[in-house]
Amino acid sequence: MPKRSYVLELPKSRDTSVIFASPHSGRDYGNGFVGTTMLDETSIRSSEDAFVDELFAVSPKFGAPFLIAGAPRAFVDLNRAADELDPAVIEGIRKSGHNPRIASGLGVIPRVVAGGRAIYQGKLTLDEAHRRISDYWRPYHDTLQMLIDQSRNAFGQSILVDCHSMPHEALSSTRINGQRPDVVLGDRFGASASGEIVDRIAAIFEDAGLVVARNAPFAGAFVAQNYGRPTRGQHVVQVEIDRALYMDENTLEKSSQFESFRSVLNEVIPQISEIGRRNVQLAAE
Repeated sequence: MPKRSYVLELPKSRDTSVIFASPHSGRDYGNGFVGTTMLDETSIRSSEDAFVDELFAVSPKFGAPFLIAGAPRAFVDLNRAADELDPAVIEGIRKSGHNPRIASGLGVIPRVVAGGRAIYQGKLTLDEAHRRISDYWRPYHDTLQMLIDQSRNAFGQSILVDCHSMPHEALSSTRINGQRPDVVLGDRFGASASGEIVDRIAAIFEDAGLVVARNAPFAGAFVAQNYGRPTRGQHVVQVEIDRALYMDENTLEKSSQFESFRSVLNEVIPQISEIGRRNVQLAAE
């Protein structure tokens, strides 16, 4: 089983309200977990946001904390609500209403990985599901809430940048001025962050030469929905990056473009951090 629920990298001096987080880059699968699944060591990783933690690793150098999942997404999904339990994979759960995430096998304890491939042959006990939530999901979210509260207390606002990666094929039908996007920003159509903050983040990525889309095909999931409260100065922007820019999706290995793309993000991250400095005035909402 995973050894840690999360890793928190803190800056020497926290001088921005921006927080970076990566809920899906955990890759501590452990022999115990892999042994309970139907999948091999490569297939089980197909839903992982591989290397996103490395791409954003410089964040603390620019005053922003960086929260990184320890447990992998196939084990417990930190971008789902704790009560999104799937009766098809957990014993003793009754179906109640239609939840599209649960229906597709992507509840808080996922039933499938990318491509709809089943993780387990049978069902997990409810006790096991609760253990994963209490030991991995809750500590991560308790820490995330603490970081948000600290930013709001120190700066009067918090700006959470929720960092993800997306399959290249997910963008096949999305075009921005005829171009396939490299980055998708999700703010739940304005519900999780102020338009001004999203505009600034979009401009930073665009100035770095990347094509940016908004809310399509990804508008933000549980983290954006649960923590985004722009009227209270609590903003969440989900950032999805095309995996083809830096890795081989078939082998789950870094591509030859990895370092050059990381260099691009090393220029983007300090500019995003700058949005949350004390001396940057954001319009009141």
